[in-house]
Amino acid sequence: MATSGHTAHISFEEDEGPRGAGQEENMKFGPDNYNHEERCSQGHSSASTIATIEAALSADPDIDSSAIEIRMLGPVVLLEGFITKAADRDKAISLAAMIVGWENIQDRMLSRFPRQ
Repeated sequence: MATSGHTAHISFEEDEGPRGAGQEENMKFGPDNYNHEERCSQGHSSASTIATIEAALSADPDIDSSAIEIRMLGPVVLLEGFITKAADRDKAISLAAMIVGWENIQDRMLSRFPRQ
């Protein structure tokens, strides 16, 4: 199963004082320069939600989730990638909706049915 690739970007701003106690205030995380509290509350919940959905898809023997990628855009779960059976789409959406609710699912999966 594909996993979402998240790269950590950490930068330090120049400060006038000695390094140490105040250093954490100057650390910025990610391309949007979130501070530590903002990044943890956002990143950790997204990562755990994605991991939970991936685990649910992997555990279900009736669905081929090997080409389905899960990403998050705010509170919305994006199901992307390819399915080979129409039933896989319905099952993937249902499993993800049990975790985050129907209103937070966006289906972007493409059908790639085998030729006969």
